[in-house]
Amino acid sequence: MSGSSGVDANLLAQNISSNIQRITLLTNEIQQMMRHFGTAQDTTILRQTLQEKQQNVNHLAKVTDKYMKDFSSLPVTPEQRQRKIQRERLITEFSNALGVFQKVQREVAKKEKEFVERVRASSRVSAGDLNDDFGGIASPFKSEIQAQTQSYEENFTEEDLHLIQERESAIRQLESDITNINDIFRDLGMMVHEQGDMIDSIEANVSTTEVHVQSATQNLNRAASYQTSFRKKIFIFIAILVVVAVIIGLIVWASQKK
Repeated sequence: MSGSSGVDANLLAQNISSNIQRITLLTNEIQQMMRHFGTAQDTTILRQTLQEKQQNVNHLAKVTDKYMKDFSSLPVTPEQRQRKIQRERLITEFSNALGVFQKVQREVAKKEKEFVERVRASSRVSAGDLNDDFGGIASPFKSEIQAQTQSYEENFTEEDLHLIQERESAIRQLESDITNINDIFRDLGMMVHEQGDMIDSIEANVSTTEVHVQSATQNLNRAASYQTSFRKKIFIFIAILVVVAVIIGLIVWASQKK
């Protein structure tokens, strides 16, 4: 369904509605899974499943955005005003579903960052944290700090490092996904603006057409009126001729009889 020609408007609308419902359902499932963050059920499997659902929603959002563009590019005529109402409803529902999903994304990203900070804090401070104690000025005990920092880094367990890398990767993906959703919001805003201009143009054309039709109707009515009046005049003229002929005939008949 890459073009507007030959596209079934009803099928497009059904696909859009179906995708919006799936986005809403997956968003609700993600919200339910977020409640397990920080509990005994907060496992790697839970996080992976949550990320998979997020990617599914992002894929659905991109596909639905394309469907909306195809639907908005369909010709809107005065006989298809219902499609304008349908399009506005779909854009509103899609925007609302994306708004809820984006809010959930931000909450997940926030919790992921908090988790990374907890892991770092529970392990050891970084070398940067130690340098900050001197306001960015080189510490007089630099060699001792570096040795201590190296010892701290060695105390990071392999599991801690893996968790930090995993969460930071998830955070980067979330930030990228949030940006993609923002792009879709901009697309929807453009659709509303462009479609509004198109509808205004159509309404203007319809108004102009109605004026022309009314003018033509008035001209036809005026012509019909003139024609009726002309026929009446001819009828009256003929009637007068008949009356005059009868009178002349009577006069001639009367003169001959005398």
